[in-house]
Amino acid sequence: MPTATPAQRKVTRPRADALRNRERIVTAAREMFVEYGPGVPLDEIARRAGVGNATVYRNFPDRDALVREVVCFVIDRTARAAEEALAETGDAFAALERFVHTAADERISALCPMVSTTFDQNHPDLEAARKRAEQTVEEVMDRAKAAGRLRPDVCVGDLMLAVNQLSRPPAGAGCISMDRFAHRLLQLFLDGLRAPARSVLPGTAATMEDFRQT
Repeated sequence: MPTATPAQRKVTRPRADALRNRERIVTAAREMFVEYGPGVPLDEIARRAGVGNATVYRNFPDRDALVREVVCFVIDRTARAAEEALAETGDAFAALERFVHTAADERISALCPMVSTTFDQNHPDLEAARKRAEQTVEEVMDRAKAAGRLRPDVCVGDLMLAVNQLSRPPAGAGCISMDRFAHRLLQLFLDGLRAPARSVLPGTAATMEDFRQT
């Protein structure tokens, strides 16, 4: 295998450093948005990420761009958890469980409400992340139903509403202290989704449109 020349190494190294810096910024922003809400000063995010303010603005021209990147990052990580679990075990209900608990760990309920208050809800990056997550969860739920593991009278909207409610409170309101309760409540909810169902659910199943309007 040919060895890269010094000139090539000089060109590629900043690219790797830039990617690492961007990842540090997104990780730090996610943590601080959860702890303090979307109004946390960008210089505080830069300090936690271990980069300069100029590096933050070079990657994200404004606060909206950073919030959008964090939300898309979290949605993608959550969807990927379900995909990986399905690939590892072939068990659709286990993949659904992985998705739900990862959503709580990633603070979906704290971060996603920022979408409606800080930036364009129809931004193509956000729509792509949402679409991937919704398709992944819908596929997992369909496979779990086909296997007789998931009750047939629930939809994706039901799942997302429950995850959103059971893994609250919102950003900046003591999310970290809820860890010991969130996963316990979510597992109780998941057990209620298992087939065969022990009762008939009142009303109709929630759609993703219903979920977005809450």
